[in-house]
Amino acid sequence: MHIGHKNIAYSYQMNSHVLQEIESEIDLGVIIRNDLKVSDQNAKAYASASTTLGLIGRNIRYKQTDLMLKLFKLLVRPHVEYCTVA
Repeated sequence: MHIGHKNIAYSYQMNSHVLQEIESEIDLGVIIRNDLKVSDQNAKAYASASTTLGLIGRNIRYKQTDLMLKLFKLLVRPHVEYCTVA
């Protein structure tokens, strides 16, 4: 992966094999792109939170405000907050 716009994209070799160039890498659940944009990470967080929110909406019959707020804070919010600052 070559990071940055002014980076010269050299071709690297290991044991006479040319290494494959990639655009993004996932490390510890954080998506790192070569242009350092966070759109992929945010889309992943949104999809995970949306799936969890749909699960709650389908399976909870009596939707009291305090119960839904607790479930949101406990189950959905961590998906949105995890590594979106990075």
